[in-house]
Amino acid sequence: MTTIDAHPLISTAPADLAAVAADRSGWPFAVWPDGVAVPSSVDDVRSVVAWAHATGTPVVARGAGSGLAGASVGVEGAIVLDLSRLDRIVEIDPDEQLARVEPGVVTAELDARASAHGLMYAPDPGSVGISTIGGNIATNAGGLRGAKYGVTRDHVLALDVVLADGTLIHVGRDTLKGVTGYDLVGLFTGSEGTLGIVVGATLRLVPRPVRTATASAAFADLESAARAVTAITRSGARPAVLEILDGATLAAIDALEGTSLRAAGDALLIVQTDGFGAEEELDVVVAAIAGLATAVETATDAEASDRLLFSRRRALPALEAIGRPLIEDIAVPRARLAEAVRAIRQIAAEEGVRIFVFGHAGDGNLHPIIVTDAAPTDAPIPAAAQAAADRIFALALALGGTITAEHGVGRLKREWAVRELGPDVHALQQRLRATLDPRGILNPGSSL
Repeated sequence: MTTIDAHPLISTAPADLAAVAADRSGWPFAVWPDGVAVPSSVDDVRSVVAWAHATGTPVVARGAGSGLAGASVGVEGAIVLDLSRLDRIVEIDPDEQLARVEPGVVTAELDARASAHGLMYAPDPGSVGISTIGGNIATNAGGLRGAKYGVTRDHVLALDVVLADGTLIHVGRDTLKGVTGYDLVGLFTGSEGTLGIVVGATLRLVPRPVRTATASAAFADLESAARAVTAITRSGARPAVLEILDGATLAAIDALEGTSLRAAGDALLIVQTDGFGAEEELDVVVAAIAGLATAVETATDAEASDRLLFSRRRALPALEAIGRPLIEDIAVPRARLAEAVRAIRQIAAEEGVRIFVFGHAGDGNLHPIIVTDAAPTDAPIPAAAQAAADRIFALALALGGTITAEHGVGRLKREWAVRELGPDVHALQQRLRATLDPRGILNPGSSL
């Protein structure tokens, strides 16, 4: 009988298993996998996956473990396929404005390398300094620049994918346009390792902005800030960054950093425009919110802009300093942001939990963060916190939105994903998954 350590690349050493058992989601049911493989080449990946297919062994692909939906945690009886050693930036082509990379490349490293050619890799998730391109592709990650530049899927041109039986395929193309066949690049992007394992990607780069201009605008309440987002949208301006933070989050940042953000108001918008007309576009933004904001500070140099953006970058660390955050991720139509934040505050009051709200307001993506008392990440989620989370998901759907905008479904939101999709679409997606993975070995229990 084949055992889990029969393949030469699979380790069963306790230290190796413990290192890949959990991710940042706090999924409380994570367990040590039965084995872990850390391939150094695409051929290694193919060998391990082919062995897993032949033996019926589940495989969970993993990058940096920075995911927030429980999609890359250990599963009993499974092996974790750690892709961190496939970390080469194979090529940056400044003429075609694209990069060819392996999945273990850290997102910030790619952006830094692109900057040497006057280019930028636009997606910038909050975990940009640690997350890998493969994980970003698996979850279709977003980020602060999503309002203008979109999400990961908008920047993926082609993929090398190892299928469930170990077959290596190439989908997509190196040209910016192309409509031959079905959009398999779009299908694999965001599939959370359930349809195939990404081992290479061709990514679109964009010119790095020659100028940026930034504004930090304070508001008396969160609803006014949400209305300001609508005003900015109507103005015709298209900011690269449009972030919202509520007063509770600002107070937490003040407590951690010694700042005085909360004193200016109960909500903050951070707006950044870029390109040759950055300053002129920011003037349009400031004019659009003039009747709503209580104070506006602007900056056009890098140092001052970084200072204004600092508060958004420190939001999650500030909440982690006061308790155990449950990081939720919904999106609603931008015109219904004010309605959403009012309802979230009501949910917090009725359930007796602390909810902090910040997010990417430019594309309607809110992160209601439920903070409970400090506890081990594998401890059960308090009942009141889970009830609040379920009500937030129901709210997102009722407002015509989604239960996950950029973190993915993983294991945390499977039930709610079925509700959002409906029975017919869910069944169709299940059939697609079974076609590509008939033995059901790829990330079982995740996504759908």
